[in-house]
Amino acid sequence: MQKINLVIPDNMDYRTSEAYRTLRTNVLFCGEEINAIAVTSCTPGEGKSEVSFRLAESLAETDRKILYIDADLRRSVFSKRYQVTQEVKGLSHYLSGQEELGAVVCATNISNLHVILPGPVPPNPSELLGNEHFRQLMEKTHALYDYIIIDTPPLGSVIDAAVIAKECDGAMLVIENDAISYKMAQKVERQLERSGCRILGAVLNKVDVRAKGYYGKYYYSKYYGGDYSSAYYGAQEVEERKESTEEK
Repeated sequence: MQKINLVIPDNMDYRTSEAYRTLRTNVLFCGEEINAIAVTSCTPGEGKSEVSFRLAESLAETDRKILYIDADLRRSVFSKRYQVTQEVKGLSHYLSGQEELGAVVCATNISNLHVILPGPVPPNPSELLGNEHFRQLMEKTHALYDYIIIDTPPLGSVIDAAVIAKECDGAMLVIENDAISYKMAQKVERQLERSGCRILGAVLNKVDVRAKGYYGKYYYSKYYGGDYSSAYYGAQEVEERKESTEEK
C-alpha cells in the first residue's frame, strides 16, 4: 500500500467545526445501509471537494474505517490543497486495468483514513467511471470500509457524478450560498434521481454566519425545515470564502 502525508490547513473556526460534526451525525443517522456516498455540486468552485474530505476526516475520528476517493478525473485539487508531492498510482490506473486495488489505495497520516487519488487525466473519464472496474471497486471496498466518501465532478458541468452515484448508496449535493439558482439545483437533483441513487440531502456552503439574524428564525425554517428535514445540512468554508471574495 502506498503512503502519503496530508498537510491539513488549519482554517476552521468553532462554527465550521461544529457544522461538520452536525453533518457527520446526520450521515450516521441515515442508516447502516448507507456506506458509499457520492458528493457533487452544480458548478465548479462551490466547495464540494473541501466538504467531502472534511466529512471523511470527521467520520474517521469516530474510529470507523474510511476510504476517501477523489473521482474528479478531470480537474482534481486534492494534491495541491493537501500538499501531496510524491507521485502515486491512482484511480485512473485502476479503472484502465493497469493496477490492482491494493496498489492505488494510500494510507495517510490521519488515523482510520485511506484515500485513492485520481491519477493521470484520462482521455475518457465518463467511460472509465462507467466500466466494470468501477463496479468491482465499489464491491470490494464495501467489504473493507465502514464509509466510502467519493468526491465527484460538478454534475451541472459533466455527467460523471451521475455515473458514479449509480453505484453508491446515497448522494449529497453541495450548494454555494447565494450563488446557485433554484432551477439549477432542481436540474441537478433530477439528474441524480435518474441514476437511481438515494439523495441524502444538501450542504449549504460558504455561509456568512456573521450576517444579522442568520441563526434566527429565517435560517432554521429555510434551511433545516421543509422537505429536506434533518437531511439538509449547513457548513461553511472560511478560507475558500475569503479566496472567492478576493477574486471578485
